[in-house]
Amino acid sequence: MRKGVILGILVLFSLIFASPLVALAAETTKMVTGFGFFGAIVLAAGLGVGVAACGCGVGMGHATRGACEGIARNPELAGRLTVTMILGIALIESLTIYALVVALILLYANPILPKVITLLGLSG
Repeated sequence: MRKGVILGILVLFSLIFASPLVALAAETTKMVTGFGFFGAIVLAAGLGVGVAACGCGVGMGHATRGACEGIARNPELAGRLTVTMILGIALIESLTIYALVVALILLYANPILPKVITLLGLSG
C-alpha cells in the first residue's frame, strides 16, 4: 500500500513538473502540444473510468462473497439471495456506466472546449 502511494505521488509530481517544460518547448516551436488542457481532460476521463471500475469491481466482489456465504449457511434462501445479489450488482454496475457517461461528455461534448479553443487561438 505504501509503495503504491509513493508511486502515485511520484507520477503526480512528474506530471505537474513536466507540463511547464513541454509548454516551454511548445513556445519555441510555435505549436500547441504536450500535456495541456486537452491532455488533462483525457487523463481525467481515463482515471475516472478506471477508478469507478475498480471500486465497482470491489463492491461486486463483496456482494458476491456475502451472497455465497449466505447460501452456504442457509441453502433454502438461495433463490432470494441470488435475486437480491443480482439486483445489487446491477445497481453497482450503473455507477460505472455513469462514470463512463461523464468521461464521454468530457471527451466529446465538453461545453468549455470551444471557449478554450478560441482562447488558445486554434479556431479557424
